[in-house]
Amino acid sequence: MNECVVVGRVKELPEVRKTAKGTTLTNLIVESDRNFRDEDGKFSTDVFSVTVWRGAAETAASLCKPGSMIAIKGRLTGKLIQKEDREYYFTEIIAESIDYLRGLTAA
Repeated sequence: MNECVVVGRVKELPEVRKTAKGTTLTNLIVESDRNFRDEDGKFSTDVFSVTVWRGAAETAASLCKPGSMIAIKGRLTGKLIQKEDREYYFTEIIAESIDYLRGLTAA
């Protein structure tokens, strides 16, 4: 089973794009606070790359602004990228559904 849920703030204004075959997509950068403090007493933040496809991509691009709170349910994908004789692993979330948490904004 490959399923994840992330609740967090949109970091950047998303832009709608189209693939070469005309499929709509947008990428979101989402920051999510951890639920425990680090050694300095502060809450650390994780940053996630989220890809949204088709009609949901257009909706996300129109509703998501920096600081918007959203809940994403999706699946993880991993990619291996080789560059200059090195291997890099990249993980992103493919959104299956997004809840727009109205009334909640970044503090």
